[in-house]
Amino acid sequence: MAFNHGLSRQSLSRRIVIAFVLMTLLVGGTFSVGIVETVHQVEERLISSELGGDLGRFLQMESQADWRHEPEPGQLFYFSGGLGDFALPADLQELSPGFHEVFREDKSFHGFVQLVDGRRYVLLQDQSEFEDREQLLFAVVLVGFLISLALSGLLGWLLARKVIEPVVRLSRQVRQPDQLLDEAPQLARDYAGDEVGQLAASFDTTLGLLRRALMRERLFTSDVSHELRTPLTSLRGYTELYRSGATKDVDLVFSKIDDESKRMSLLVEDLLALTRAEGTRLDLHPVDLLELALSVGSSARAAFPGREIKVANDAKSIPVVNGDASRLHQVLLNLVTNGIRHGGDDATVTLRLRREANDVLVDVSDDGKGMSQEDAAHIFERFYRADTSRTRDTGGSGLGLAIVHSLVEQHDGSISVDSELGRGTTFTVRLPALADAPSES
Repeated sequence: MAFNHGLSRQSLSRRIVIAFVLMTLLVGGTFSVGIVETVHQVEERLISSELGGDLGRFLQMESQADWRHEPEPGQLFYFSGGLGDFALPADLQELSPGFHEVFREDKSFHGFVQLVDGRRYVLLQDQSEFEDREQLLFAVVLVGFLISLALSGLLGWLLARKVIEPVVRLSRQVRQPDQLLDEAPQLARDYAGDEVGQLAASFDTTLGLLRRALMRERLFTSDVSHELRTPLTSLRGYTELYRSGATKDVDLVFSKIDDESKRMSLLVEDLLALTRAEGTRLDLHPVDLLELALSVGSSARAAFPGREIKVANDAKSIPVVNGDASRLHQVLLNLVTNGIRHGGDDATVTLRLRREANDVLVDVSDDGKGMSQEDAAHIFERFYRADTSRTRDTGGSGLGLAIVHSLVEQHDGSISVDSELGRGTTFTVRLPALADAPSES
């Protein structure tokens, strides 16, 4: 765990080098140990076979006097009952038949033991030459292993530089302050279509969102300052008029101050509503949109007595969506209110529900004045007013439809507008139908 934590804190290039070295350590170490052990086993078997053969030659002689030669150089021969140099030493008397490694007087031997007619025969061979070969083999394998580790580290470093270089270059490009400028070039075009290119494309997407967000914030700040400055200037102007004695009509002054205060209050409330709409967490539950539309119609008739507000359901089944009932009520009521205020005194507003495949659609239409295509293209933007002078007079802030747009998008839906001057306007809210609700073809 500590190793993994420490490794994760290393740079990516260093982690690549470490991975190469560890892989070489594992594979090379296993291979080296395998070579040493294999050679050791093979040599022991060869020596065992050689000693067994030499011992067999001695045992083929009928008697000690018939032996025609002494043991080979470096060999020692002993047997039970032997005389002189052939007498079996005490430390060899308990050896079992077969191959052994024997250590005597700071020297090591390979030994082979055989029992014939109850007599124990032992042939020893000095293994100094064998040990020298083993040491040489160990040295060669160790040097090769260390060289492979060094080469793997070098290869890992070179590969890391090659792999990481585009990532480092991309990191430097992203950190440049001019990347947030509208005229900043696309990053992805400088890279291949590999993972780094995909990362660059993702940065392009994110930076584009940031640029648009910054632009919206700049416009938002500018508009807010302007919208607040206008009523504040009016308040200051009427106050100065009264103080200077230019007017003695106290009721007029206070009436104007009250009007401007209400407009500022409305603006602040709409700004707070927009902030909540963009950052709120929805309380999602199944919502019957027909029931909701009937409730919105009732609320609108209470707020605008004498105005005609209709609700129609063209859906063959109950239009149910997964949503926040209070927020959806706010959306539809804002659209109905917009149609009443801007459609004209005689305009009729209709809420119509229908189904298309797996979506529920709510059309909020009026047969009033309508708007131009240019106005329709910008109608959901913050502080945009299709009729600036009239909206100011009625106290509108230009945020109502921006709030509606934000809330609809949070429900994974969409909103569109279709309008024509002199023929009215239709806002269409499209929301995903609840999964359990039957679809209509």
